[in-house]
Amino acid sequence: MATKRTNSKLTVCLLSPHPLVLSEFERLLNKPQFKVVAKQLESTLAPDLRNLEPPKAQVYIVDAHAARQATGALLSNLMERFTDARLIVVGDQHQDANSFSLLRLGVKGILTYDEAREQLIRALPLVANGGFWVPRQVLSGFVDSILTNQTRRLKSDSVANLSRREQEVLDSLLENLSNKEIASKLNIAERTVKFHVSNLLTKFGVRRRADLILLTFQRRATPVPT
Repeated sequence: MATKRTNSKLTVCLLSPHPLVLSEFERLLNKPQFKVVAKQLESTLAPDLRNLEPPKAQVYIVDAHAARQATGALLSNLMERFTDARLIVVGDQHQDANSFSLLRLGVKGILTYDEAREQLIRALPLVANGGFWVPRQVLSGFVDSILTNQTRRLKSDSVANLSRREQEVLDSLLENLSNKEIASKLNIAERTVKFHVSNLLTKFGVRRRADLILLTFQRRATPVPT
C-alpha cells in the first residue's frame, strides 16, 4: 500500500540584504504550496557570506544584487552545507560570463527581477525536482562553452570505458536523483555512490554534476561521427 505524503509544501528560503526585495518575494510566494522563510543578509562581504548559517530549505532564492564574489561565496556556502539544495539566482540582467559561472557553481535557475515576478511560481517546482530554469540562449551557450573547453577529454573511448556500475550511476544522475536516492535504488552505500560520481567527473573532465548532466544530454542528442 502506497504511503501518502503528509506535507506537500515546498520549503523556500529567500536570501537578500534588502527588506523590500524580501517583502516583494514573500508577497509573490504567498501561496498554499509554498512554505517561505525569509532571511535578511546583514552583510554583503564575501567572508561573512561564506560563514553564514542559513536555514535549511529545499530551494534557495538568492538576490544577486551583491558583488559577484560575494554572491559566489554565498552560493558555495549553500552547496557545501546542503548538498541536495536547489539554487535560484535573481539579478538585474543575464550576462553570459556571470551566468556560466553560476551554472558551474550548481545554480539551476537564473532570472531577472522582472522575470521572477512572472515566472518564479512556475520555476520553483521544476527546479525543486532538479530541472533547469535558465534562458535557452544562456543554457545553449553554456553547453557550447563546455564542449569547446573539454573536446580533448570527451572522446568516445572514455565514455565506452565506463563500468556497468558507473553507467548505472550516470543514468541515475540524469534522473536528477541525489546520492542517497541513487544508493537506495542501486542497493549500494552512499559513499560508494560518491566514489563513482567522482570517477565520472574525472572521466568526463568536469568538476560539477551540472556540467556532467548537460554534457551527457548533449552527447546523446548529437552522435559522435565515426
